[in-house]
Amino acid sequence: MFNARLLKEKMNAQPFKPFRIHMSDGKVYDVPNHDAAFVKASTIEIGLDLNKDGLARRSIDCSILLITSIEELQAA
Repeated sequence: MFNARLLKEKMNAQPFKPFRIHMSDGKVYDVPNHDAAFVKASTIEIGLDLNKDGLARRSIDCSILLITSIEELQAA
């Protein structure tokens, strides 16, 4: 089971390792850098449609309780 503390540790890891979040509804969200997501008490806000500068055009809040797995991605 995932919690905010574990996600925060992943976001603050040095060096940062990109990862993919798998949700219980089958959706997946990539977190390519430490600026692409923000961990809150019960959700993680993930930036979507990043432009060439890595800035999100929109975002989504995902319930931490609905995360089924997290996998590491290859660094860009």
